[in-house]
Amino acid sequence: MAGNDVAILKINKASSGTSLTISLEGRLDTTTAPQLEAEVKGGLSGVTELVFDMAALEFISSAGLRVLLLAQKAIGKQGTMVIRNLIPSVLKVFDVTGFSRILTIEK
Repeated sequence: MAGNDVAILKINKASSGTSLTISLEGRLDTTTAPQLEAEVKGGLSGVTELVFDMAALEFISSAGLRVLLLAQKAIGKQGTMVIRNLIPSVLKVFDVTGFSRILTIEK
């Protein structure tokens, strides 16, 4: 049973020209946020369109939101960022925290 409590985040990256799509699967929380932050910090060179596909993201915490804000700040100097395919419970976190007004979310 204890194995179910382990936070797991799978990150898949696909690039096409200057566009980078990062698909997230699992939980983006205090435990897994540093993993995504490292991917974002090291992978935006030459990227003008950053897309986060969150169709398989089950949960996001404030630590996860912070990483998305950092990504927005980083890409804002060179391009755009879009968040897509949020499930209702994750979208609610964006709405309640006001992040849906700060970040570009495609429903």
